[in-house]
Amino acid sequence: MKSPTFNQWLLGARPRTWANAFAPVIVGTGVAYGGGNAHLGKAVIAAIVSLALIIGVNYANDYSDGIRGTDDDRTGPLRLVGSGLARPQQVKNAAFFAFGVAGIAGFSLALATSWWLVGVGVICILAAWFYTGGKRPYGYRGFGEAAVFIFFGLVAVLGTQFTQLGFITYGGIICAVAVGAMSASVNLINNLRDIPTDTAAGKITLAVLLGDHSSRILYFVLLGVALAASLSLALSGIYPLGLFAAPFMWVAAKPVRRHAVGAELIPVLSTTGQAMLIWSVLTALSFGIS
Repeated sequence: MKSPTFNQWLLGARPRTWANAFAPVIVGTGVAYGGGNAHLGKAVIAAIVSLALIIGVNYANDYSDGIRGTDDDRTGPLRLVGSGLARPQQVKNAAFFAFGVAGIAGFSLALATSWWLVGVGVICILAAWFYTGGKRPYGYRGFGEAAVFIFFGLVAVLGTQFTQLGFITYGGIICAVAVGAMSASVNLINNLRDIPTDTAAGKITLAVLLGDHSSRILYFVLLGVALAASLSLALSGIYPLGLFAAPFMWVAAKPVRRHAVGAELIPVLSTTGQAMLIWSVLTALSFGIS
């Protein structure tokens, strides 16, 4: 078996989901700037940690789902193990390499901030692996969206803010909830697309538990949380520029509204991620100018 090409490794890292890594760092840095102490160097390190974690979890999912046979009949983005392009051990090694990069970068950030963040980093890596790895993966029991909300929302945004500002604010919590909800919506769409194949493979995601119709409703609710967060920030004197992301959310949700299924839902991953990035940039600017 030949090794995958660079482009295949890149596709296996699932770039459509990378917005989940950058959005919390952007808005967390914006909140820190609004508090008077943004730090570009720490923001870059936080972005490295977040991106390495999401690449690691994507490769780990590829490996774990591949060896279980969950990806044998999947309509989503390229899977390296399921498609036979890579040996399982190769993909597992890639996941551990990414986790290693996240660990080293996170350790340096903790060294410059607070030692207890090392423990948070360890928990993040363990959560990333056991999402679909191990004997009892929690991603197979409907907890995937909750994990994304926690780790790519609450932890990522508040962690970014704390490492730069030294404390957590009301605005940071509101932004963390908003980004967590939007990140969870990206994960939900991925699982909505895979309801038929996941059901057949015995993978019980939240979308499988809720069903097609309720999953689509939840998707819109999660996006609505971000808009509600912008209104909440306005009550504390922060310009609600995030509301201008609403048209992008509407465009991203078009296939969901029209009951698209299967491969037709694949673009929603990237368009929802783009809407999340736009909301994060606008909200970060809000903290800068308010």
